[in-house]
Amino acid sequence: MEITVSSLPELGPAAKQLLEYANDKKVFLFYGDLGAGKTTFIKAIAQELGVSENVSSPTFSIINEYKSPQGPVYHFDFYRLKNQYEALDIGTEDYFCSGNYCFIEWPDNIPNLLPRNCVKVQLNTKGPAERLISIK
Repeated sequence: MEITVSSLPELGPAAKQLLEYANDKKVFLFYGDLGAGKTTFIKAIAQELGVSENVSSPTFSIINEYKSPQGPVYHFDFYRLKNQYEALDIGTEDYFCSGNYCFIEWPDNIPNLLPRNCVKVQLNTKGPAERLISIK
């Protein structure tokens, strides 16, 4: 599935489409260059899930947890990891198998730790505000 968004207000409907497409899958892998809009799209998805707190990039904390009516929502950013063992040290496998929503930025940095049944989301920049979101 592919979704093109041209402005921030279009992210809400795109987030809803993604969640409907995912059905019961709860682990999402976000791919894209720096500045492609991964965190911004995750914010829109979290809002769609009923998260009312501020959603921000967990670049330094590695993981942020948010409350939603569906239960905890986990947001990971593995950009700064030196190796996969750092991800193991924070218990990523437990989070990924928890049955809760997990949104993972920079999953390429932990390839051997990713669960099999994930939704892959690729964000590509098409212009200053336009993004192509490819979902598998």
